[in-house]
Amino acid sequence: MIFSALAAAIIAALTPNPLPTPQSLPIIALHAPKATLHVQVARTEPQRERGLMSVRHLTAHTGMLFIFDSDTPVAFWMKDTLIPLDMVFISQQGVVRKVFARVAVVSPQLPDAQIPLEQGAAKFVIELPSGEAALDGLQPGTRVEGLP
Repeated sequence: MIFSALAAAIIAALTPNPLPTPQSLPIIALHAPKATLHVQVARTEPQRERGLMSVRHLTAHTGMLFIFDSDTPVAFWMKDTLIPLDMVFISQQGVVRKVFARVAVVSPQLPDAQIPLEQGAAKFVIELPSGEAALDGLQPGTRVEGLP
């Protein structure tokens, strides 16, 4: 018994850090043109940095809302993200500016400098399951209601 616990501790020490568990954040409802979205709210820098890392599945009409202090240029990447996503960049007034659809997962071995960035000006960014933005009617010029 002691040997197996010691072996497990040694293996854990030699193994690269596993991804953190998914975040447990407050959930709000947002209204897209064709659906109600139930999204976790990431308000702080640590919450935004962690985002949807280690999430293995998102059901339809769910995701994460990233809130920034001001309407400013922001950049997102897929480091340590396990599922493809749609990224919706939204103005302070709730108008969709840009949609990055079906953003692919990147290899964990890809150096940080080679991970593509999705960039745009936004007060809010919503990440949804891949292909969801189009199904929910989210495209440049449409409005999202219920933003905090």
